[in-house]
Amino acid sequence: MKYSVQIVGVGGQGVLLASMVLGNAAMKAGYKVSMSEVHGMAQRGGSVLSTLRFGDNVISPLECTGGADLIMGFEPVETCRSLSLGNKDSKILMNLDPVFPSMVAAGFEEYPDINELVSSVKKMNPHVVTIEATKIAIDAGKAVAANAVMIGAVAATDGFPLSKDLLKETLMETVPEKFKDLNAKAFDMGYDSMKH
Repeated sequence: MKYSVQIVGVGGQGVLLASMVLGNAAMKAGYKVSMSEVHGMAQRGGSVLSTLRFGDNVISPLECTGGADLIMGFEPVETCRSLSLGNKDSKILMNLDPVFPSMVAAGFEEYPDINELVSSVKKMNPHVVTIEATKIAIDAGKAVAANAVMIGAVAATDGFPLSKDLLKETLMETVPEKFKDLNAKAFDMGYDSMKH
């Protein structure tokens, strides 16, 4: 068994926390785990990519282009930008809530239409599942819990080899005490949103 996840987003979205939770859960499940992170200007909303590979015999932390079993996209444009990391059989979990780059926020550039982004991704890959993780997190109590929503959604993704209980338990061990309730609720709401 080998499984490879590419987690993409922008700085401040909790990409690295998500990869830590998935990686620690995979270790608890008895798999060998390998991780690598690439972050640009992470504090300034730049691209963040974390590669997580786990399985019975995983050596290199880097996955060849097109080798991802799952692309976990925290941000719509970043998800589109990283499609080449997967192939037509890869599962794609795509958060639809954008983080506007500074040039867009300042009014100098326009952010692409979300529906157009989704339809272009679907043309390349039929296994796209979309989620409004930030909206769900706000319903759970705070926008910052969007990463917990995404982890819950991954637990419900077809063929994902780690169990829901293991992921939730690992998330609870990772987040600070005062945010446990928020994250538990966000995780469950993310999981449930995939089941409808």
